[in-house]
Amino acid sequence: MSAGIKKSSSNGSESILTSEEQQAKINEVRKLLKAVPEKLSTYCSDASIARHLRARNWNVKKATKMLKDTLKWRSEYKPEEICWEEVAHEAETGKIYRSNYMDKHGRPVLVMRPSCQNSKSTKGQIRYLVYCMENAILNLPPDQEQMVWLIDFQGFNLSHISVKLTRETAHVLQDHYPERLGLAILYNPPKFFEPFFTLVKPFLETKTYNKVKFVYTDDLNTKKVMEDLFDIEKLEAAFGGNDTGGFDINKYAERMKEDDKKMPLVASHPVVTSAALSLDPIKVDSSSDNEKTDASDNEKTDASDNEKTDGSLSHGIEPEIVSDRNMPVASSTRNATDVVEQE
Repeated sequence: MSAGIKKSSSNGSESILTSEEQQAKINEVRKLLKAVPEKLSTYCSDASIARHLRARNWNVKKATKMLKDTLKWRSEYKPEEICWEEVAHEAETGKIYRSNYMDKHGRPVLVMRPSCQNSKSTKGQIRYLVYCMENAILNLPPDQEQMVWLIDFQGFNLSHISVKLTRETAHVLQDHYPERLGLAILYNPPKFFEPFFTLVKPFLETKTYNKVKFVYTDDLNTKKVMEDLFDIEKLEAAFGGNDTGGFDINKYAERMKEDDKKMPLVASHPVVTSAALSLDPIKVDSSSDNEKTDASDNEKTDASDNEKTDGSLSHGIEPEIVSDRNMPVASSTRNATDVVEQE
């Protein structure tokens, strides 16, 4: 697709925007944002605004509200300040880690193994997930802004299922990391997982749901799917590749400590209030586009963190994008509607 034309669809119909029209909408959002604290300005680049616009089907008011909510969240949660030492205990079993290879489109790969869950704290698990997201974004190539999730269901059973964690994961990723996930591969999920996935569908936006691909080793097409996406020599043996090295927490810790040094030094700053972010009420016509709302916005989460957990789900984004350096990205992802409805 031409870099100058953006095609999007959220309800079966398609709208096409030229690069000029996209830029005009980006400029509209920037005007609505008004004054943004300097420490948060890096999250208001044209590329960031474009991601929020795509996530809201180019609806300026909805995208602006989404971005303002994210700026407020970042001001309070400070995800860029999470360091390895704070979350290292969550990483010990290799339940989530950034692989040392990328897919053939240059996207970082987060490997997830829900059966390796070692914590009952939803808060701690979400914080570690946020750390992993920030680390993957830190390691994005200049012309890429998406990542791949590769989820290994080996050893997964009913005790690993947590609706609460799934809901919280969907909330954070869809609301605060829009258009960051290119594809989520669910590798050999057990049959009982499919009904659960259907159950949590209301928590996921359609765009997110459509980025999920179910892959089974007994499927004749599986090998080709993985070969199309990954260098088999570098891909881990658990996913049909030739790398038998496995996860080493000590080596991974060293990688993460080095990456922490690359994170921008962010001095402590006061929480940005709604006024500081010019969070004027923005009326949104809910009928203007047929988006699904995240169920986590409509229901309060449980106060208890002590429940069984699983952190693997899918949340995604569209491939045609404006990168942070205003470079077009051509990342092909196959629609998985043949297996499940996807984002």
